[in-house]
Amino acid sequence: MSEQTTSPAVRRVDERHRYEILVDGVRAGLTAYRDRDDRRVFFHTEVDDAYAGQGLAGILVEQALNDVRASGMRIVPVCPYVAKFLKKHEEFADLVDPVTPEVLEWLDARLKR
Repeated sequence: MSEQTTSPAVRRVDERHRYEILVDGVRAGLTAYRDRDDRRVFFHTEVDDAYAGQGLAGILVEQALNDVRASGMRIVPVCPYVAKFLKKHEEFADLVDPVTPEVLEWLDARLKR
């Protein structure tokens, strides 16, 4: 009998400030953000160990960035994974704003850290 899997699905969960990637209806990972004016500040991305090595983080971030583009917003890549992704995917370069000390201070205040 062959294994039946569905393709991963990405959804934005505004009340939790994140995008989630689902595999067979189970959350396999997330990328978290906070919005500052017209900028979506991405600060953390993770994929559960059980789903590691399947390329899910890349799918998740790409779809999240496409959603940001569609909404007319810009991206601030505080998250190291998102920053690395953007270096390899120049098609998003027109959306990227730099990570500045002011943004980091604002984010720390929002996250209470």
